[in-house]
Amino acid sequence: MCVVPPQTERSKIPTMTVLEDEDVQTFGTELPAMFDGMKLAAVAAVLYVIVRCLNLNSPTAAPKIISRNTLLSRYLFKSCPMLSKEYIPPLLWGKSGHLQTALYGKMGRVNSPTPCGLRKFLPMKDGATATFDLFEALGEHSTGDDVTMVICPGIGNHSKKNYIRTFVDYSQRRGYRCAVLNHLGALPDVELTSPRMFTYGCTWEFAAMVGYIKRAFPQTLLVVIGFSLGGNIVCKFLGENRSNQERVLCCVSVCQGYSALRAQETFLQWDQCRRLYNFVLAGNMKKLIQSHRGSLLSMSSSSIGDADLNKLYTATSMMQIDDKIMRKFHGYGSLREYYEKESCVHYIHNVSVPLLLVNSSDDPLIHRSLLAIPGRLAEEMPNVMFALTEHGGHMGFFEGAVVFPQPLTWMDKVILEYTNAICDWEKKQKACQRTRDPDEMNE
Repeated sequence: MCVVPPQTERSKIPTMTVLEDEDVQTFGTELPAMFDGMKLAAVAAVLYVIVRCLNLNSPTAAPKIISRNTLLSRYLFKSCPMLSKEYIPPLLWGKSGHLQTALYGKMGRVNSPTPCGLRKFLPMKDGATATFDLFEALGEHSTGDDVTMVICPGIGNHSKKNYIRTFVDYSQRRGYRCAVLNHLGALPDVELTSPRMFTYGCTWEFAAMVGYIKRAFPQTLLVVIGFSLGGNIVCKFLGENRSNQERVLCCVSVCQGYSALRAQETFLQWDQCRRLYNFVLAGNMKKLIQSHRGSLLSMSSSSIGDADLNKLYTATSMMQIDDKIMRKFHGYGSLREYYEKESCVHYIHNVSVPLLLVNSSDDPLIHRSLLAIPGRLAEEMPNVMFALTEHGGHMGFFEGAVVFPQPLTWMDKVILEYTNAICDWEKKQKACQRTRDPDEMNE
């Protein structure tokens, strides 16, 4: 006898759902589609990050130029088309200031030449030995004049650096003699002869090199070039004494920070990974100083002791190294005094020769607030021109199509274009003066 339970009881008994073949097939086809969607989302996320990191959406543009409306500035705009022409970095990576900076730091330039020069040794009054490399021109200058470029490289750099070699070779082939300062202590095969190294704004070695050039080549005219830290040194040198500007046609400064005090304050910020760059620069300086440990400690007149050098091991920023070591080379009582006295911001307004200041907006080492200094200077002084590019990083300024950069950078070309224009300008000014003199005498 079969007993059927009541409806209320049957509802409590669990039932098994049977999937039809058609349902299984439908569910199976949805799984690959779902995974494909996740893959597409991941790819889209990666592409978004790449686009943001490489700054691919940033448009290319001509440099922003600030200058007074003068006869010279109008002549420069006419004679220097690159100042008004769009700067186009390599498409894939050139709009990233970090990559431009990193590639410059690692390779300097592409296929760097090896110019042949002669090293000069200059004894200093305090016992130090300054060195510079002299490269003769490989042709006649377009004006027919004897023109020498006196070049001050970036922090801890010298004439063997790829970017210097490339620029020197380019300049030589256009009729310029080149003299390149080797920062005191920067050359690994040259020992220190006094208990000090180069500092942020010491102009003694650069002044010694310029003095030698003026004596050795009495007819030569000078073009002063400074890269990064070298830009601070050359502007400070010209502004320290008006006699330093004698026979100087013009000055070009690239990627400097103008005020060491304000620059080092921004170096402690994480914005644009600036603190990471600070750590890397500090590491490089520690190695350089430690390589001269024996020389710094062996001299009786040294202001640096063994305890000072031992503190370098724990230093993680340039400010700590400057405070523990660098300021003591010249007897500064405090870090603030060192930064104030060694910054060109207090001297640059004394420069009266044509002055081109070049910076990049995406330079990760130079905070945007520092760029107000050259901007105001160009607005107030008729001899100053400030060129600010949208891209270029710190000392990068690579040009190219998509991936591979060209051997010469925008920076190399602009410096030569500007200096050529100034040389032509001065030549024409002298010619005009000669034609006016007889008339003035007859009157």
